[in-house]
Amino acid sequence: MAEIYPINIWINEERLSKLQRAGLADMAEEAFAGLKKLAVPTNDKQRDAILKKYPMAKFDSATTKSIELLPREVKDKIFDMVVAKKTLDVMDSFLASI
Repeated sequence: MAEIYPINIWINEERLSKLQRAGLADMAEEAFAGLKKLAVPTNDKQRDAILKKYPMAKFDSATTKSIELLPREVKDKIFDMVVAKKTLDVMDSFLASI
């Protein structure tokens, strides 16, 4: 089975409302202190493409195995694609759009 590397997007009330309308609210995970996150999965190839396109981003290989420090507008676009497509499987579409 291929390794999965999430891009974590924090979910506020507005985003939770959008997820509810899209039927995806159950995809938001409790993180801590009542905060929720949406873990958008990437594979090896997608992770490498993201890190190449956004050099300020980092891959946390030590603990969370997640992609961190992406610009807000990037995470906003990924979130909007999740809502529009009603799936977490948006990274190929996202990479094709940039």
